[in-house]
Amino acid sequence: MKPVASMTGFAVASRPTAIGPVTVELRTVNSRFLDLSVRYPDELRSVEQALRETISARVNRGKMECRLSISRVGTETFGGINPAALERLRRLAAEVSAAIPVASPLTTSDVLTWPGVVESPAADPEALRTSVIEALADALDALAASRQREGTALREVLRVNCDAIAAIASQVQGRAPELLAAVERKLVERLEQALGGALAGSSTLSREEVADRIRQEVTLYGLRMDVDEEIKRLTTHVAEVRRVLEVGGPVGRRLDFLMQELNREANTLGSKAAAIEMTNASVELKLLIEQMREQIQNLE
Repeated sequence: MKPVASMTGFAVASRPTAIGPVTVELRTVNSRFLDLSVRYPDELRSVEQALRETISARVNRGKMECRLSISRVGTETFGGINPAALERLRRLAAEVSAAIPVASPLTTSDVLTWPGVVESPAADPEALRTSVIEALADALDALAASRQREGTALREVLRVNCDAIAAIASQVQGRAPELLAAVERKLVERLEQALGGALAGSSTLSREEVADRIRQEVTLYGLRMDVDEEIKRLTTHVAEVRRVLEVGGPVGRRLDFLMQELNREANTLGSKAAAIEMTNASVELKLLIEQMREQIQNLE
């Protein structure tokens, strides 16, 4: 049995690099297709294509946001001072001081943050790319585990709903003949009252003809109100939902289609309702199916 995965998840992973630890953060929510958004600093621009290919090979559906970041705090290799850049900054500061004597002098922080004064350690592009892909692989593993845990929980919820639908269908199937018979008896009484005048008057209809007409009307009504086929199709669809959940894998689209079919049968059952009990059953079925449909929207 393959696992069932949700499309909602979160994961983060880090790997060390020459310029500082690189962190990959993944967030996913439900979507009909894979909708990937990638954000990264300029230093990691070269890894975007490899990153997208790696994610596309592992994730089929969902709106995913991938964030890359580099923390330069705690790196073992520090940059050095660029003497040429420092000299240029000194001359510029002297010119500003001569032109504007009241200008505040540069602080150490101002000097160190001036572009080009501090030389950052160079990173091997291939080594950097390897570290990013490794961090991404760790994050994807954690994301897959998170999505599968939620998918397992959703599978159990759907199974419980399947049991509830099957119980309602069984109850309706068991009581349908009794309910239909009661409605037919009332129909016969009303038809006899309505057609009784035909026998009492000067109508050419005989008692046998009137009785035959009543039987025809009751039979046609019974055929229109018969829900046996709808109950059988409901049971078949529920069995297919259980089978799909048991097989596992990417089940979202298949289950979404089955929810449409279940809802169709529940609506037909409601339109054929011959008693308040059947109307209530149709409403309960539609509520359960809608709950399942909302959960299925999160499944991959």
